[in-house]
Amino acid sequence: MRVGILDLLGPPIRRPVDFAYQLLITKQYASITPQAISVWCRRQGHETFYATYYGLGRPHRLLPADLDVVFISCYTQVSHLAYALAKLYSRAGVRTVIGGPHAKAFPVDCLRFFDLVVRECDPALITDILAGQFDPGTVISADRPFDDVPTVEERMPEIRASAFFWGRKPLLLSAVPMLASMGCPYRCDFCIDWSSTYRPLPADRLRADLRYLARHLPGRLIVFHDPNFAVKFDQVFETLEAQPPGERPPYIIESSLTVLRGDRPRRLKETNCAMVAPGVESWTDYSNKAGVGRTGGAGKVDRVAAHFAQLAENVPYLQANFMFGLDTDQGDEPVELTKRFMDLAPFAFPTINIPVPFGGTPLHDQLTDGGRILSTMPFSFYYAPYLVTTIKHYDPVTYYEKLIELYTHASSPEMLRRRLQTTSSRLIGSVHRARTASFRSDIASFRRIRGMLRTDPQFLAFHEGRTATLPQFYRHIDERLLGRYAELLSPADRTPDLSPMGSHRDDGQDLRKS
Repeated sequence: MRVGILDLLGPPIRRPVDFAYQLLITKQYASITPQAISVWCRRQGHETFYATYYGLGRPHRLLPADLDVVFISCYTQVSHLAYALAKLYSRAGVRTVIGGPHAKAFPVDCLRFFDLVVRECDPALITDILAGQFDPGTVISADRPFDDVPTVEERMPEIRASAFFWGRKPLLLSAVPMLASMGCPYRCDFCIDWSSTYRPLPADRLRADLRYLARHLPGRLIVFHDPNFAVKFDQVFETLEAQPPGERPPYIIESSLTVLRGDRPRRLKETNCAMVAPGVESWTDYSNKAGVGRTGGAGKVDRVAAHFAQLAENVPYLQANFMFGLDTDQGDEPVELTKRFMDLAPFAFPTINIPVPFGGTPLHDQLTDGGRILSTMPFSFYYAPYLVTTIKHYDPVTYYEKLIELYTHASSPEMLRRRLQTTSSRLIGSVHRARTASFRSDIASFRRIRGMLRTDPQFLAFHEGRTATLPQFYRHIDERLLGRYAELLSPADRTPDLSPMGSHRDDGQDLRKS
């Protein structure tokens, strides 16, 4: 069979200023599962065509038109582009299959456009799909996420296609995606991995991949896609430390502060860790991830900042992840505490996330029960700077004012100067400058939305949940995001179906594979 695999990494570029970022950075966001599917199909003797789309060109031209089956992976922000492509492939008689974060979060909505929706997959499930074992209009799932991660050597055709330039030459930012574990032991209610089971993958597979990279791609950056890296710390790091010091590639991880305690930051340095992005999330909640017990408020800020200072002595680049707008946030305190952290730890670049109610999470269920999701907001806006829920303790105008205050502090000339003083690396200095400029661009977006909330009663009514009529402001942006594909999706197509999966089970649309 002729099988296509398309990984959608970003929306079409709208501004010339986005060109370099999409080409150099977004291009490196390739997911591991689409690459694994490509390998599994190739193992079975099928002719496979794999591509990633990162905002440049026309995605429907990245794969042949005469396919038998096409697998498309995407996250929620680019789901409308996936829907438009599904229509094009269906017209050509191609069986369409969607997977990835969006399919897992909103399978019912995906069924409107795709023949099959995959929530979890493994090699056996892919085999059954290609054999035509499932009827169109079906949501399917393996019993658990796959453990058979193809080696880097097996994935090299896909890695060249996604990370290298023109499929041949790796450049400074070209990265190799890898996994050392699956799942996460924490139960953060906003995260699609909240109910997953943590499972370390076989150490011999990680060891083989490291040896292959040392021989064939020495010094190439590794990006570990583990939801929470090295929960079984010693087990993972014994494998990393077994590599000769001169053959340890730089790597990037996302992990919890509870994992990175004691002398472990030193072991990060010794194994050539280039970046860590711990999730702090909130100063009143999720403290089990921060390793501070029941400490909250200013006490938590001080302890977390001290922990980041220890990490900064061993890791060149740090990112601190926050959520603002949770139900536990109210008044000035969350803003003031986050600004205090920035002052104490200027070397840690903050990301301040707006809560997004992804389907299948407790946060989504809670906000649905409270009628707090803006149900007609297209999925194209399920990311910052847009707000797709009503915030419990802030009206929309106040919420955006607080965001502006946070981002202004984070991107101030004084904060940039202090960040630059914490590093001697020209590359990291350039990253700080670029991210600061991005924050200042975000401030302009926040101010635009705040201005409309102040001056447009209908716009304010929508964001307060008093009307479901989608403002023209969002309709216009959605058209621009889709570009030439906009004509393929009607307004009804772009209005989400947020129905839970359980409401469709009587129709036989949730098949589980044993």
